[in-house]
Amino acid sequence: MTQAMIVTIMQDAIMTVLKCALPMMLTALVIGVIISIFQAATQISEQTLSFVPKIVGTFLALLVCLGYILSQLSGLVTRLYGYIGQMIY
Repeated sequence: MTQAMIVTIMQDAIMTVLKCALPMMLTALVIGVIISIFQAATQISEQTLSFVPKIVGTFLALLVCLGYILSQLSGLVTRLYGYIGQMIY
C-alpha cells in the first residue's frame, strides 16, 4: 500500500462524509438565519425559539435525503472493497 493510495482513500472518505452531512447542515444554517432575522426584527431573545426548529428541520432533511445518504455510503463501501483488491495485487 503506497502513500498515494492512503491519501486517495482518505480523500474519498472525507468527501463522502461531507456529501452525506451537507443537506442537514444547510438546512440548519438556513433555518438558523431565518430565525435570527425574525429574532432581530421582533427583539425576542428566546434561545429555544431557534433550537427546536433547527432540530425538526434537520430530522426532516435526514428523512428526505436518507436514500441519497445510503447510496453515497454504499458507493464508498464498494470503492473500499475495490481498493482492497488493488492492495493485494
